[in-house]
Amino acid sequence: MAAILKPYDRKIVLESGAEYYGYGFGDRSERIAEIVFNNSMVGYQEIVSDPAYTGKMVVMTYPLIGNYGIADDDFETRTLTAGGLIVREYNDFPSNFRYTKTLGEILEESHIPGISGIDTRALTRSIRDGGSCRVIITDADTPREAALAHLAAAPAEHDLVAQVSCRKRWYSRTSNHKFNVVAIDCGIKLNVIRELNARGCNVTIVPWNTTAAEVLGMHPDGVVVAGGPGAPADLPEVTELIRELKGKLPIFGIALGCQLIAMAYGAGAAKLKFGHHGGYPVKNTVTGKIVMTAQNHIWAVDENTIAGTPLTVTYRNLADNTVAGVAVPADRVLGVQFCPESAPGPQDSEYVFDEFITLMKEAKEHA
Repeated sequence: MAAILKPYDRKIVLESGAEYYGYGFGDRSERIAEIVFNNSMVGYQEIVSDPAYTGKMVVMTYPLIGNYGIADDDFETRTLTAGGLIVREYNDFPSNFRYTKTLGEILEESHIPGISGIDTRALTRSIRDGGSCRVIITDADTPREAALAHLAAAPAEHDLVAQVSCRKRWYSRTSNHKFNVVAIDCGIKLNVIRELNARGCNVTIVPWNTTAAEVLGMHPDGVVVAGGPGAPADLPEVTELIRELKGKLPIFGIALGCQLIAMAYGAGAAKLKFGHHGGYPVKNTVTGKIVMTAQNHIWAVDENTIAGTPLTVTYRNLADNTVAGVAVPADRVLGVQFCPESAPGPQDSEYVFDEFITLMKEAKEHA
């Protein structure tokens, strides 16, 4: 007897009019977001809880998602703000002994829609070839014309960092600390804080619009500008903060923070065709060493704008030769486009945190 296929109950519609039908899980609301693909084999919990995915509908290229569930200790933030999740096969019966909830349960609680049963290979190719675009996830019986009308009418999202940044300062301390670090919360991941704590840093996390005078008043040994969502041009306040602090304190920028460092020195940022999301190799331009990194960005430092600035290109993405890191050694400033705190994921680039520690040591010795 032939199997009876379950009818599709959800679909996504791209701005091109292309439709992909599937089965809903998580929240069942209609949602519009920019679609990107992530090539990671593991880490879906960290992906959906990464504030940098605010406003993004994420296609997972690995075919099986949900199989190890959700573990309480693995969140990158406690308030999930991703735009949605698109997978080939969703497993709602995890086998991991650490799991406390299913992926579908946490998406439902966080009002994030998911859809499974999609041909993610074809969808990924369409993003790679045509570039990222906006997409709507809706009920399967929604007419395409209505879905496209909703897409066209939806305003572009701006000021996403203001949505995910903390509202007031908070602290993460460690025993026998050696350094005090101020972290500018543009969408900071908890693992950035863990990595700093593990290296003897007490961390004060402050809102994105904190002023340079306020930071200097805390007398830190260094400043971290964390990654986050949206376009760097939406954050002139953070660019000005870096501009006022450079040369006075060691500064370390991650992802969006790297772009903001470049802008503070007079360079610019450009939007990539579909961005980098997942694992990518980068080459250190100084040592020639190649490391695997985790990345999550659709904007990057525009190399055409670096000439005439003090910026030195320190890393290149080997997938497309884009700038993956910059530095101004004289000011003890460094920025990387990748995520050295990645967990789970490549740990090759964790040493970048140690380089930041070295900058703070040097600054103390020459104070």
